[in-house]
Amino acid sequence: MKLPLTFCRLLSGLNRFSVKASPPVSFSTSSYLCSQKKKNSYEAVDQAKYSRLVRSVLSRGPAQTPESLFKEDDVLYGPVSKHKAAEPESQARVPQHCFPIFNEERNGKPHTNASSSPLKIPLQRNSIPSVTRILQQTMPPEQSFFLERWKERMVLELGEDGFAEYTSNVFLQGKQFHKALESILSPQENLTGGEEHPQCGYIESIQHILTEISGVQALESAVQHEALKYVGLLDCVAEYRGKLCVIDWKTSEKPKPLIQNTYDNPLQVVAYMGAVNHDAHYSFQVQCGLIVVAYKDGSPAHPHFMDEELCSKYWAKWLLRLEEYTEKQKNLSAPEPA
Repeated sequence: MKLPLTFCRLLSGLNRFSVKASPPVSFSTSSYLCSQKKKNSYEAVDQAKYSRLVRSVLSRGPAQTPESLFKEDDVLYGPVSKHKAAEPESQARVPQHCFPIFNEERNGKPHTNASSSPLKIPLQRNSIPSVTRILQQTMPPEQSFFLERWKERMVLELGEDGFAEYTSNVFLQGKQFHKALESILSPQENLTGGEEHPQCGYIESIQHILTEISGVQALESAVQHEALKYVGLLDCVAEYRGKLCVIDWKTSEKPKPLIQNTYDNPLQVVAYMGAVNHDAHYSFQVQCGLIVVAYKDGSPAHPHFMDEELCSKYWAKWLLRLEEYTEKQKNLSAPEPA
């Protein structure tokens, strides 16, 4: 049979080409096996010493918390300045004794009489505090701070004697200005030689206001509130644009276009209003106020009109200042504990 012989020859031929098994090959994504091993710098660290150091630091105190971190920040950098929300109206201070500013038993307007002269009641000096004194003694800290800083700056510029002379001149000019106004508004008197007075610029400043004033009822006249126990000397009571007002004349070297720029002047006006409405020397009732700020350079004055609603708001603030003053006086007069 030829088939077995042929098959044997083929097997003997294949033995010449022997295939040896190659060694197993492994593949790795690590470069550590493909290149020479790099030296690690941490291997040179004394591991035992490092462990002791870590344990020492961690054992010095408790773990940090957000609260402890905030406390540390307060010590290092100071407390965080947070925006203070505006107090709601319900938490606003209100006077303990809400005495009314208006007198229900009086009429709104006085009886007009062309021949009658404005009231000029002299101020009686007594133990009753004045409106000016009450406002000075209860001045808010912020307002007092700015006033003191202004004084210090003026003293640095003018010196002590120069500042004293400056304040004396300002007081004198204000006094002359009020005297000139009294002459203008009094029907029996006339202003003579106004151009020669130092206050001529102030008079020029208020010309557009004077044209709207009529029916003068009082000039440089004292008032006293019997129930609330305070006195004052008002500048003028007259009609402004048909409304009977307590008018307060002010002088200024700087523009004051807003009523907020006049500081405590609105409180002064409503204090005089309340006193007039409850003073037996006055038979009429005042329901409005007017602050006129005149300027030395003759520029148009700024009028700040106060209607009934605005006067009522400032009246509540005045009552608070009055209560504060009364409380301070009680504390000063109280005997010291033994």
